[in-house]
Amino acid sequence: MPELHQLFENNVRWAESIKEEDPQFFEKLAKQQEPEYLWIGCSDARVPANEIVGMLPGDLFVHRNVGNVVLHTDLNCLSVIQYAVDVLKVKNILVTGHYGCGGVKAAMSDKQIGITDAWIRTIRDLYFDSYDELAALPGQEERVDRLCELNVIKQVAHVSHTAIVQNAWRRGQKLSIYGCIYGIKDGLWKNLNVTIKNIEQVPPQYRLQPLG
Repeated sequence: MPELHQLFENNVRWAESIKEEDPQFFEKLAKQQEPEYLWIGCSDARVPANEIVGMLPGDLFVHRNVGNVVLHTDLNCLSVIQYAVDVLKVKNILVTGHYGCGGVKAAMSDKQIGITDAWIRTIRDLYFDSYDELAALPGQEERVDRLCELNVIKQVAHVSHTAIVQNAWRRGQKLSIYGCIYGIKDGLWKNLNVTIKNIEQVPPQYRLQPLG
């Protein structure tokens, strides 16, 4: 596969550089994974989770999709959350969007993309609900970036509405959900200060009673 030759060479150099710093790194990594963080982010190639927060492989459990969306019908995302919370016992869920997100831009446009239109429908709904706030901003870039923030805030709420997270809180498990956003233009990762740490912060209509 000559088209992948450069990637394989890059991998060798990367593995060697890691082993130079810590000769036992991969041996230790292979034995277990004990991340304290679940990262739910966008699929955008410019937003590499580990690099942004300066962590090595094994430090973050990662789920990525277009627009960093958390849907109650998405078994992929819910399975990741369940495994991270119930099995890995992560202590922090980091919902991370980024400014200039293509999925958010697409949700603000009337142009068809394809099946992605169905995926970003909830962002389009959020755009409709937030239209007056966004229209008051001076330019399109500001409107896109604000909707990127609002989308993160909405997805933080969606994570807190899952039975997975609520059951963990009821068990006394320490678990916090953070909403963060990354700036591609400056490389900075910002806390949006919408952290949810317990079920009392969840609106009553979204609190689920335990089974049985």
